[in-house]
Amino acid sequence: MRLPSMPMHPVPLGFVFRSRAKDEKVAVADKVNATGSKQPRDPQAPKGRPTPKRSEAQSQRRSVANTSLTRKDAARRQRDERRAAMERQRQALASGDERYLPARDKGPVRKFARDFIDSRFSVAEFFLPMAVVILALSLVRVGSLQNIALLLWLVVIVLIVLDSIVSGFRLRKGLAARFPDENRRGAVAYALMRSLQMRRLRLPKAQVKRGERP
Repeated sequence: MRLPSMPMHPVPLGFVFRSRAKDEKVAVADKVNATGSKQPRDPQAPKGRPTPKRSEAQSQRRSVANTSLTRKDAARRQRDERRAAMERQRQALASGDERYLPARDKGPVRKFARDFIDSRFSVAEFFLPMAVVILALSLVRVGSLQNIALLLWLVVIVLIVLDSIVSGFRLRKGLAARFPDENRRGAVAYALMRSLQMRRLRLPKAQVKRGERP
């Protein structure tokens, strides 16, 4: 028995492609619904990288804020430490505490040089008051006084040079006897520069009396 043939109608190609695109959209929608709502892309996230979650982005912002605060605290702490160190150094210059003295004043060699100068009279320490007197004499418009002022200038300079030579020789000898194995470089010049200052203005403060052996 022969069945009647059914007429074959051609299927449009546009219908096939629309159906396939619709199926893909439905699959994507199902995937989004399964994983949760899609998060908008962070504008600060680098291109080509996945957008971090909101909780991760917030934690990153908090960490950046905490880092900046930590830097401020560290800078403030450093300033406080510098101020405390300067205060300790100032007190050490007044008391002679070796722990907090500047590097140029530290060590037994420098202490001996200071005590050597402080224990004796030096011509150089009276240079400032003598200079004021000589300058006052030179301002007087009297020929004899001006000649005396000039002569005093020469005498003071010669006495300072001679006294410095003698003090330097004795100090170098004392350092060699007291510290034969230590570095004594610069100690004599350090002591002579100290002798140019008045005793009460010297820093670190004098720790020995006049005539006392260092």
